Amino acid sequence: MNKKMRALLIGAGVVAALGSPFAMADTIKVAFIDPLSGPFAPVGQNLLRSFQLVAETANREKWAPGHTFEVNGFDNKASPQESLTALKTVIDQGYRYIVQGNGSGAAGALIDAINKHNERNPGKEVVFLNYAAVDPDLTNSKCSFWHFRTDANSDMKMEALTTYLAANKKIKKVYIIGQNYAHGHQVTRAAKEYLKRKRPDIEIVGDDLHPIGSVKDFSPYVAKINASGADTVITGNWGSDLALLIKAARESDLKANFFTYYAYTTGVPTVMGASGADRVKYVGTWNVNNETYAGKDLIEAFKKKYNDDYYAVTTYSALQILGKGVVQAKSTDPVKVAFAMEGLKFKTLNGDVEMRKSDHQMQQPLYITTWVKAGAKDVKFDQENTGYGWRTDQKIDAFVASQPTSCAMKRPS
Repeated sequence: MNKKMRALLIGAGVVAALGSPFAMADTIKVAFIDPLSGPFAPVGQNLLRSFQLVAETANREKWAPGHTFEVNGFDNKASPQESLTALKTVIDQGYRYIVQGNGSGAAGALIDAINKHNERNPGKEVVFLNYAAVDPDLTNSKCSFWHFRTDANSDMKMEALTTYLAANKKIKKVYIIGQNYAHGHQVTRAAKEYLKRKRPDIEIVGDDLHPIGSVKDFSPYVAKINASGADTVITGNWGSDLALLIKAARESDLKANFFTYYAYTTGVPTVMGASGADRVKYVGTWNVNNETYAGKDLIEAFKKKYNDDYYAVTTYSALQILGKGVVQAKSTDPVKVAFAMEGLKFKTLNGDVEMRKSDHQMQQPLYITTWVKAGAKDVKFDQENTGYGWRTDQKIDAFVASQPTSCAMKRPS
């Protein structure tokens, strides 16, 4: 082959490579926007590390062949306004994918801002992967093409929780307590509606909403619960608000059982210890002590690297669906990837899941678990070195908890 022909062929290959975005190796930069300081910092720091370890796994296993994931943290102090400041920063730094979850108020603000940004800046679109903000409105009245939720929303969790709870005829009196923001309001509404439908004989003996992240002593709330005669407490609290609530319940020797959304999150297991055994439950998307111990290697690697517990399967499925979207789109372009993620069905650590196209709400199995002594065959992993862990009481199929949607999705042309 003469030199001229060789040069022409090489040039043609370069042009072809440049014309195919998927052929070029990209670093897929993901901005984690959540609290890394303040009362909810321990949860935020755990979840940032979770994303970063999952990114290492994704890179090693080539979830998006030819590309690498990189996750970096940006502190929003659990504030919607600080979230918007962080969003501007990450956009200016070239991020096109963000993850957030600790706070539905922050999630709602981010969705609004991303909608406006993407409309005004074609070619610089941003996609939002929501791994934990569970206000149902985010995939109903406030749904957005740019927003994908890998957690189950609070109505889905309450559907599963109240179905399980309703079967226990010993439950007669329920007290509801939650944080005074979008998520807390939705939990209260759903608990009342679903219990009335499934167990109208159950009496709601109390309903409290408290300021988020600022109550230091929950003993007055626990005194009200005790005085009400409640045998069961339902709460959507998370982070320090749940840890301090359970601490006050323990110190007051409250006998009521707790049905929670987030008793597995950082700090709560240590507070519960033995006092929570057989009395505290959670409804969630996963149990580390699941039926096949799916995710065992990730759990052990996280413990070894950070001396901490991996518990949020939604961080895994968020990067998993992003990788599958990149592969299917053959591009890292956010618009193409967003279209590719719609309707995706795949298997993750909690089973078969689907990113429902109509509202971008992941449909997935849910778990009901109880805090018990670890060491048995079905409770291999304890949490926070307490000697106690989560036993699966029931795994609920996705269709049982699935909810209708009012989303009227507006898609870009």
